[in-house]
Amino acid sequence: MARPHTTYIPLPCEAGRQWTERTAVLSLVPIHIVSHETQLPKAFLHPSAKTRMVIGFDCEGVGLCRTGTLCLMQLAFPDAIYLVDVLQGGKTLMDACKPALESAYITKVIHDCKRDGEALYFQFGIKLHNVVDTQIAYYLIEGQHGRKRSPVDCISFVGLLADSRYCGISYVEKKEVHSLLREDPKFWTYRPMSELMVRAAADDVRFLLYIYHKMMAKLSDRSLWQLAVRGALYCRCFCINDNEYADWPTIPSIPDNINMEGSHLEEEVLSVLNIPPGKMGFIIGKKGSSILSIKESCNADVIIGGREGPQDKVFIIGPLKQVKKAEAILRGKLMGNAFDW
Repeated sequence: MARPHTTYIPLPCEAGRQWTERTAVLSLVPIHIVSHETQLPKAFLHPSAKTRMVIGFDCEGVGLCRTGTLCLMQLAFPDAIYLVDVLQGGKTLMDACKPALESAYITKVIHDCKRDGEALYFQFGIKLHNVVDTQIAYYLIEGQHGRKRSPVDCISFVGLLADSRYCGISYVEKKEVHSLLREDPKFWTYRPMSELMVRAAADDVRFLLYIYHKMMAKLSDRSLWQLAVRGALYCRCFCINDNEYADWPTIPSIPDNINMEGSHLEEEVLSVLNIPPGKMGFIIGKKGSSILSIKESCNADVIIGGREGPQDKVFIIGPLKQVKKAEAILRGKLMGNAFDW
């Protein structure tokens, strides 16, 4: 009989918005490998307002995007970690998880939700909803302290864990896994999963609840609203459909209770700009110089699909006026290069 897997989950001494800087409590929890819905908590499978919960969340796969293969989905609860084996459980298992992943009653804490959301949507028809994206939260907190984000900044999960304000640990094994993935992109497809696979998968989610509580204590009311909105927009970022996202959950509106003391809180939007065939190179520029200058010119996130695609679109997320500004700059570059031809 195989030895059961376990790991430690760090939890704050006092959860909630009023939590203060204290030493984490380390809780030894089991790691469950799930191939059937009956192995998951009922409260997760049947979300309700009476059983609201916050969980750590991540996905692993081969070329994780619309056309890749989603292999594993990790869920971190305060008392256990569940590794949902998508390869073994297939569509039946993912259909059982769909209500939870789309539920407003379950908060999914994740670092960079874009590709996970894309894979879930195109491979299983799941519209990932109600996420707290720790990458977004990190920069909102930085902004509260007047630290402007560089256009080339993109805090990695390893970088976040290393930051003493959130965890202050070195995630050495992540580098080992990245090295193995470069050597063998099918790393996450092998079954049964090795001890390294189980440990690496659990490590990607077991710190997220602790980080969540630390971030919630730092975020202002304004930033909390922006976090909710941008999380919703990033979840649907690469999930292009023909109905303008009409079948997705609504974007959180500006709360009435936020007093900006004379500063106007602006609606935040996602804009998708179609790029003519063969013209994406003009947008990116030599060694990324053009896209960098666009990012420096406006206070909006300008995202391209890269190798995983979609390769004919640019996604812009941010305050409405800044998004319009980015659109104008992008169109100007396309028009300018059109004359060169």
